[in-house]
Amino acid sequence: MVRSQPARVPTLRSVDHVAFTVPVLADAVAFFVDHFGGELVYEDGPFADSASDGMYRRLHVDPKAVCRIAMVRVGRHMNIELFEYDAPEQAPAPPRNSDIGGHHLAFYVDDIDLSYEYVQSIPGVEVMEGPNGVDDRAPVAGQRWFYFRTPWGMQMELTTCSTGGFYEGLPGSRMAPPADRWR
Repeated sequence: MVRSQPARVPTLRSVDHVAFTVPVLADAVAFFVDHFGGELVYEDGPFADSASDGMYRRLHVDPKAVCRIAMVRVGRHMNIELFEYDAPEQAPAPPRNSDIGGHHLAFYVDDIDLSYEYVQSIPGVEVMEGPNGVDDRAPVAGQRWFYFRTPWGMQMELTTCSTGGFYEGLPGSRMAPPADRWR
């Protein structure tokens, strides 16, 4: 019997959300709602604390920053928090995957070829080469995937695995399987 390590943070139960900063909040919300079946949970702001350094102390952003936020639920359980900031000396270019802080958001699909065609049709999206496969000896044998960039430059990925066994056989490394349905 394999014993799991207890969580180190007291009472830790799950991931609540992932967050991304976007240049135009309404456009990003529309992208996730229109193309990924997202549901807008809420929008809020603008928030500012120009009278003190509260924005810096709470969020590690310029004290003069102003932000608006939205929460979008995709699928049954995934929450994506989107931030739009207006801040002095804000870097306008998103990080590349190879940059410190680089990232991507990946979604599982059943038909990678059909999904590739659909994503290619979304205005402003830059689709990278694909769909790609992996070596049959890889821990993710059977996986196919491709990356794309949203109209504002955020890296995303669509992936599938015909064998259904992401990381199969690696001790303690099984990925959570895709849900049986999106909603």
